[in-house]
Amino acid sequence: MVTYIIIAIISYLIGSVNFSVIISKKIAGFDVREKGSGNAGSTNMLRSVGKGAAALTLVCDILKGVVAIGIAILFGNIIQDTNKELLLQIAGIMVIIGHTYPVFFGFKGGKGVATSLGVLLISNWQIGLICLVFALVMMLLTRMVSLGSCTAAVLFPVLTLFINQNYIVLTEGKSGMSYFIYSVLLAAIVIFNHRENIKRIYNGTENRLGSKK
Repeated sequence: MVTYIIIAIISYLIGSVNFSVIISKKIAGFDVREKGSGNAGSTNMLRSVGKGAAALTLVCDILKGVVAIGIAILFGNIIQDTNKELLLQIAGIMVIIGHTYPVFFGFKGGKGVATSLGVLLISNWQIGLICLVFALVMMLLTRMVSLGSCTAAVLFPVLTLFINQNYIVLTEGKSGMSYFIYSVLLAAIVIFNHRENIKRIYNGTENRLGSKK
């Protein structure tokens, strides 16, 4: 039990390092949460600071998910009698919660999309790539980052029902079905964080990439 708690805390703290706030203050001299949509994420960085800052934020946020899962796997390999799948899943959920509610930044963070992508790509690269391509296509067609993010989040649980290989951690003799609840929880977090965007999409007022407010 102690191992799972340690992984949860470490992952949450990793997620709580909000690079958009750090980078925006360093490059532009202001907190990105005070500009644009008020969100501490790559899209608002793009609109409020610029392409370079947004790209750097995106990479750093993805790496948070990768690092958290990597540490969980390392603990699982070192400490005997632990459920490695559960360790990975706890890390994935907690690093996204940390990104959304960062203890170091007043519990006001981003929506967790980039960090979720990092978690997903390292958990199962095949599912991760499918979701990424699907999200990018949706964004290109609609020019709405939120719609691409939400639809890809919904696609994740669906894919776990059909893809049973390429998981970085999978108990021998079991299928990827053990990841279904995990995928539903991750999807729920992303969709919950986009609840205001979903309302605007429904009302036809959601911001589109390249458009002026």
